[in-house]
Amino acid sequence: MFAGVDATMFLAILPEIAILVLGGLVLIFDLFLREKGRRLGWLAALGLLLIILLTLLFGRPGDEPTLVWGGMLRHDWLGFVFKLLFLLGAVITTLFAMDIEELGQRGEFYLLLLASTLGMSLMAAAADLIMLYLAIETTSIPLYVLAGFFKREDRSTEAGFKYLLFGAMTSTVMLYGFSLLYGFAGTTSLYELPLRLAANQVPLIAGLGVLTLVLVGFGFKVSVVPFHFWAPDVYEGAPIPVAGFLSTASKAAGFVVLLRVLLIVFPSGETIPVWMPIIAALSTVTMTLGNVMALVQRNIKRLLAYSSIAHAGYVLIGVSAVSVEMGVTSAVFYLITYLLTNLAAFGVVATFWRVTGSDEIMAFSGLSRRSKWLALVVLVSFLSLAGVPPFAGFVAKVWVFAAAVDAGLIWLAIIGVINAIIGIYYYLLVLKVIYLYRSEDEEKALPITRPYTIALTALCVGIILMGTAFGPWFEWSMIAAKSLF
Repeated sequence: MFAGVDATMFLAILPEIAILVLGGLVLIFDLFLREKGRRLGWLAALGLLLIILLTLLFGRPGDEPTLVWGGMLRHDWLGFVFKLLFLLGAVITTLFAMDIEELGQRGEFYLLLLASTLGMSLMAAAADLIMLYLAIETTSIPLYVLAGFFKREDRSTEAGFKYLLFGAMTSTVMLYGFSLLYGFAGTTSLYELPLRLAANQVPLIAGLGVLTLVLVGFGFKVSVVPFHFWAPDVYEGAPIPVAGFLSTASKAAGFVVLLRVLLIVFPSGETIPVWMPIIAALSTVTMTLGNVMALVQRNIKRLLAYSSIAHAGYVLIGVSAVSVEMGVTSAVFYLITYLLTNLAAFGVVATFWRVTGSDEIMAFSGLSRRSKWLALVVLVSFLSLAGVPPFAGFVAKVWVFAAAVDAGLIWLAIIGVINAIIGIYYYLLVLKVIYLYRSEDEEKALPITRPYTIALTALCVGIILMGTAFGPWFEWSMIAAKSLF
């Protein structure tokens, strides 16, 4: 029996152990390889793929969620699904980075990426306030460095510095909220907190005050208004693969802890009627501001930054619905589709920037004549982001809007549909530049390297599959949502 418990404990952190081993291998190879080329990148990418395979084979949780490592971590399907999602995001980011010389030939880049992925995995499984905070910082600190990785570019160093300052400030506020939770309840266990808070008869106003402080930190991670102001500048200045990782995997990590804390620590009683409209209001403001600001952007990375803010608002629709069958499931499914879609969009931007050195929207004029394949990837990813069938984004939006209607938030669903229409407009503006505008350079071929070809092909196939055969993926999302409770 003791050996069985040990096996369960170690299998629960199998991805984290494997990431540490891979990080050590990357460090050793970085020390001894003189001509690195793509070797470090392939080592990291293939290593991450092997970790995904091992996790699928040996790291699956049982039918009943279990607390492991003294209650610090919870081995359940929600954490399992998101760990796979973070690993996939790291694989794609590695493929995008290996042909950028200042990234792909530097071992510290892969070490920082792996460290951040490790932190995200711990965030997804954290069942204790102390573990949660440590996981958030393990995720964030490498990302601060990665955002400013191009030391010779002013925009990159500025992005890293801004991200560090705003992240440190919001993290401090969130930690103060955690300390108050411990003070009110006398425990740091997420699953004991609601019982202790109820037993100690914590006043509603105090609970809402703590929730507000905690939401500051989580809101920053997922770039929800009014904690969104860092995203456009950081996305524009950060290396493009890093910006893609920030907008997808990091955002998904923020949402998984938001779901766990909201629905476990504040699950019932007088809190739900109060925080439901708060989250719904944040959703409305976030998706509206993100879409409206995206309309006037001239830089593709800033446009995708505001688009990312808008999509955070769409996910919050599912969060505000507060139902396992529809609300949480739709939010999880939306995050999976969004990771695939937005990584594809940033992959195209990275491919184009490597050749042209520009990320302005007008520089994409005539792209369809320079590379039909790359233009097709933009078409698939942007139409999916816009929510056009038969792509994954359409199914994801339908489910979050249906969750709002099911929860009686019809007004929120209507606002979501209106915002989706606004989003279609600016996505089509970019596609118009790509397909209809002419350029002096349109006769020049735009080469796509093998890592980019592999990554973009896989992402496009995933986007189409999740839009046409979404049943298995939605079932996984529902299993993950049910395991939350």
